[in-house]
Amino acid sequence: MLHIKKILLPVDFPSPAIPVIHQAATLARQFDSEILMLHVATEHSYTSGVPRGTELAHWDLRAEILKAGVNDPQHSLQSVLNGLTIRALVIAGDPFLKIVKTAREQSADLIMMPSHGFTFSQFLLGSVTAKVLDWEPCPLWTGAHVDEPPTKKFAINKILCAVDFGLRSDRAVMWASQMASEFNAKLTLAYVTPGVEFWGPGGYSVNQEWKEALVRNASRQMAELQQRLDTNAEVFIGSGDVPKVLGEAARQTNADLLVTGSYPYGVHLRTHGYAIMCAVPVPVLNI
Repeated sequence: MLHIKKILLPVDFPSPAIPVIHQAATLARQFDSEILMLHVATEHSYTSGVPRGTELAHWDLRAEILKAGVNDPQHSLQSVLNGLTIRALVIAGDPFLKIVKTAREQSADLIMMPSHGFTFSQFLLGSVTAKVLDWEPCPLWTGAHVDEPPTKKFAINKILCAVDFGLRSDRAVMWASQMASEFNAKLTLAYVTPGVEFWGPGGYSVNQEWKEALVRNASRQMAELQQRLDTNAEVFIGSGDVPKVLGEAARQTNADLLVTGSYPYGVHLRTHGYAIMCAVPVPVLNI
């Protein structure tokens, strides 16, 4: 059973990633979690209205964040956060270092943050996400790497779990399976084999025999994994560029969430961690 009792939610100011806040609220209600809303003040923050010095400790971060969606009823935060246990913390320093330090000190079960920033040429939280991915002290949830806000309310109905049969795959599948159980969602396991194209006379061709051998081997390992973990999920097997194929898998399965075990001991998923977050049009949960 998943225990997500404390969610660390770093937020930008004055442009918080509202979709990620909605997603954090969804998980907090499901798991009865406390949300620790964190803003790391930087020079950009100060020029946007965050006070300096001793006044920083008395600045009401939650109230200021609630104002972010006040003019957009579709993405209003007041009703979304109403009734949840939320603590707000504002500190100054290096965003990456403070996020990691706070997660460890507060014993966070999950960090949730955007995959990229939204203000042109400014250093926002999305810029440090890749660093947090490398040093995360707990699982990391990143918002969908898209420029347009979602047009429908966030819900978890279908989950895609990427595996590479490395040391983290079992844990990723267990998280994905338990998340699917919590939200009564459909689960699909995905594996991406190496590319099977080669250059020859007439251009690129597919080595069909090689492809069939790779798929057979992947299917066998997937069946062994499911038997070992007592799951009965559907299976997607593709080949080629890992981020691109997982992005296509997310679209084909209409996934609302991708779970991946790319940190820290994955096989080929590890090397594609941030690229996967950028290619997949849904939130990514890195275990």
